[in-house]
Amino acid sequence: MALALLFAGAATVASARGDGSGEGQGKGQVPAASSADAGFARDMAVHHQQAVEMSFIVRDRTDDEDVRRLAYDIANTQANQRGMLLGWLDLWELPKVAPGGEQPMAWMADTGGHEHSGTDTGGHEHSGTDTGGTEHGGHGSGGSEAGSGADGVLMAGMASRSELARLNRLDGERAEVFFLQLMTDHHKGGVAMAEACASLCSVPAEQRLARGMVEGQQSELGLMRDMLAEREAEPRP
Repeated sequence: MALALLFAGAATVASARGDGSGEGQGKGQVPAASSADAGFARDMAVHHQQAVEMSFIVRDRTDDEDVRRLAYDIANTQANQRGMLLGWLDLWELPKVAPGGEQPMAWMADTGGHEHSGTDTGGHEHSGTDTGGTEHGGHGSGGSEAGSGADGVLMAGMASRSELARLNRLDGERAEVFFLQLMTDHHKGGVAMAEACASLCSVPAEQRLARGMVEGQQSELGLMRDMLAEREAEPRP
């Protein structure tokens, strides 16, 4: 497990090398506020922030060292990546809020939204109970506006407010299972967004970061699947 996390983190850092200054776009050019580069930076910064939040929650809800180590790795990696994304927006002198009321993930329109890799990456609201094991339930709508019938779900794979509250109520193995299920959904959404940037973004350094995210999070998806199986659970459908 330690080696898997080490290689995932190393791939992300190595792929992100570059200053994000728009090399290859022409001297002095920066992405437009409505570009895929800016949209990805804004949206993934928000997406990452929730992953960090969930990781800190589960750290305090379990004593299992494997889960705590995974949570630390996710929090550390995604906090660093979030800093890079926000730093690029500052460098480009672009707003950290989408211009003109543009909806989250609108920059992915050219790729058909969030349908990547054959995964269902829509926002999730499940009706599972706090009884441990797999917490399966029906999918709700993964809306794009906070509080607009989506319980705060802004983007693909993000947990709802009620799911975060549920995670805060659980302890021990029940917290571990629910965290692993939520983070699996979260990573699937993140991979879809990163794949879209790798195709649509024009700043080479940002494309490299996106490709590193895909590789790192796919590695962690496999690890989380195994960790769920060890707890006689599985990812949510």
